[in-house]
Amino acid sequence: MTFLKSLQKVVTALAAAVIVFSVISFSGLGVATAKADTALPADTDSSLQIDAKAAIAVDTNTGQILYAKNADQALPVASMSKLMTAYMVLQAIHNGKLKWNQKVTPGKAAQEVSQDTTLSNVPLKEGHSYTVRELYQATLIYSANGAAMALADAVGGTQKNFIDLARKEAKKMGLKDVELYTANGLANGEVKDGKYPGAADDAENKFSAKDMAILSQRLIKDYPEVLKTTKITRMKFNNGTDQTEMENWNWMLPGLAKAYSELPVDGLKTGTSDSAGACFAATVNKDGHRLITIVLGAKHDSQEDLSRFEETQKLMSYCYNNYTYTSLAKGTTFKKTNALPVYHGKDLDVKVSLASKTDVWLKSGVSKDQLSAKAVGNKKLYKKDGLQAPLKKGQKVGTLQIKAKDQPMYFLDGTDYLSADAQTTTEVKKANIFVIGWRAITSLF
Repeated sequence: MTFLKSLQKVVTALAAAVIVFSVISFSGLGVATAKADTALPADTDSSLQIDAKAAIAVDTNTGQILYAKNADQALPVASMSKLMTAYMVLQAIHNGKLKWNQKVTPGKAAQEVSQDTTLSNVPLKEGHSYTVRELYQATLIYSANGAAMALADAVGGTQKNFIDLARKEAKKMGLKDVELYTANGLANGEVKDGKYPGAADDAENKFSAKDMAILSQRLIKDYPEVLKTTKITRMKFNNGTDQTEMENWNWMLPGLAKAYSELPVDGLKTGTSDSAGACFAATVNKDGHRLITIVLGAKHDSQEDLSRFEETQKLMSYCYNNYTYTSLAKGTTFKKTNALPVYHGKDLDVKVSLASKTDVWLKSGVSKDQLSAKAVGNKKLYKKDGLQAPLKKGQKVGTLQIKAKDQPMYFLDGTDYLSADAQTTTEVKKANIFVIGWRAITSLF
């Protein structure tokens, strides 16, 4: 009898200890870890001959990269830099620091640069004020260099302060291969007294194609209203006493020189200089699927050279012709997907599925059946080494990292998989104290 009482005390103590200090170790399976940055190949498809120094094509929504050539190489981008200026202006508008009808009197440097007829400009009159909206439209539609500098003064107070703010914003966006000196993309010495102190006169803005794609994606996703302006083909700018006719330098817009009815382009920005060549950040929304393409360093033999638009058309057509835009419904499950561990649940793990509809571009010949996914739990929902029970059916508990068997995948965030929210496929109730205790005991043997 004494022996039985002693044994009962030992068992009770063991069970209590394990309940307090935890039980089963899952060795961290299914817990979110830091992302690894997957390097892009120099050329993801050598069969596509893009005649430019660098190029990239991405899905605007997911950041999936459909094509890349030298996409990590920092190169001069000239007036494509104005996309960063536009982003900073829209950010200031949304933060209440600027208003569209707010009057801006261009500073000396901005006004002097605006008078240079060898550059793309609307002439800004000394002492005259213009609305933020007018300067913004001139910057995006006609690539007006003085107007971009006037906006930079409005946002930052000075050209230097604006560039400092833009550099911080670029870092927040995760842009890694960027140099910024001017708000308009001119070389540092070309912006008169607005040049960035301590930098050489020939210093100029540089982006990699990948970073320009990230900036373009952020611009469209954070401030989609930008497309209402970038799609404008022609507009007049009021100089105070006369008007300047502005025709958009994006000649792929409807009605312009390189428009193509099969590709309804509605943005974004060109850039041209001797060092940059012809550059173009473009976006197209075909059949409800929006792409962003970047072409850097295309041929530019004259102002009438259409090379950057021809290479962009080739790149866009390649994406739509060689990939299938594939929808994955909410509740979709995948082959070989691991279950996630559950802490103190009646079940020790739970299977997961897609928590909401998502989409992926699959190369021709690759089907949904070739997709697989790894489940990764949300560590904030974990206790010890598992999701804390109870869990509801359909509860978001982490992510699915989706890959295709015969198709390498690349994304702007540096991953090699499509990330989508994961939900539980069943309810998991919390185990009672006796079950927990028994598991504790059996785990000791």
